[in-house]
Amino acid sequence: MWFKNLHIFRFLHPVTTSAEDLHEQLTKAIFQPCGKMDMESMGWVPPLGRDSESLVHAANKCIIFSARKEEKILPPSVVREFVNDKVEEIETQQMRRVRKREKDEIREEVLHDLVPRAFTRSTYLFAYIDITHGWLLVDTPSRKKAEELVTFLRTTIGSLPVVPPQIQQSPARIMTQWLIKENDCPIDLDLADACVLTDQEGAVVNCKRQDLLAEEIQGHLDAGKLVTRLALEWNDRLGLILDDELVIRRLHLLDLIQAQLNDANTETPAQRFDAEFAIMTGELASLIKRLFEVFGGENEEAYAKMR
Repeated sequence: MWFKNLHIFRFLHPVTTSAEDLHEQLTKAIFQPCGKMDMESMGWVPPLGRDSESLVHAANKCIIFSARKEEKILPPSVVREFVNDKVEEIETQQMRRVRKREKDEIREEVLHDLVPRAFTRSTYLFAYIDITHGWLLVDTPSRKKAEELVTFLRTTIGSLPVVPPQIQQSPARIMTQWLIKENDCPIDLDLADACVLTDQEGAVVNCKRQDLLAEEIQGHLDAGKLVTRLALEWNDRLGLILDDELVIRRLHLLDLIQAQLNDANTETPAQRFDAEFAIMTGELASLIKRLFEVFGGENEEAYAKMR
């Protein structure tokens, strides 16, 4: 159940909720499948899966929860084809042109007929609250989906004072310095083999499976490009791609953590989930604190203005 991506949100006030309180609040919006004419439906589901009834799971002073979103699959091209066929039939039989207003009415009739018969697909979003550090962490590479979950959680519980992290120094400029030959990464962060370079005009260079200290990369940096994504390995424990908005992507385990997971004494899926969640939250807390540190720490004055 390890998170593969990480959008970080900072609570503006100390977190006081408990797992029991959050479960009770989430029951207000338990997932229900799409109705006959609904195009989508979203609700909370047990993070441990169908065999569990609890909408939350707690360990290591962290509370994990999960949302399910069901969407009807009805491509616009399909709707357009049905509408065009109906319009052509009317114009041929009645020898007249179908105007826009009538075409809109036909489209509504087509939707009324097709929506109940459309297939559905479901996606799941996992997130957890780190009570000790005051973070909400969402597992998705998409900013839009992260914001959607935050908005849905806020609507469910009534209030959710969270914001993206405010950092003292520009991550793009700091990461760029790490690639300049006379500057070194922090000792616990090793460069991997990928980065994205961007300039002020929007030109983008995507480098994969390359020596990031090679002359070719240095030439782009000398031309004024900044590092906006960088592949790193942290402490021989986690691999990741970090972007200039502190979004973590392609998070994966390195040998030390993999060995720790393999050594965990678990017999059931629930025990395995609990062990992985406890290890994951501890590792991610250390990683995030370290990233904040190398970028100059959090901007408490910025947070104060938001409260």
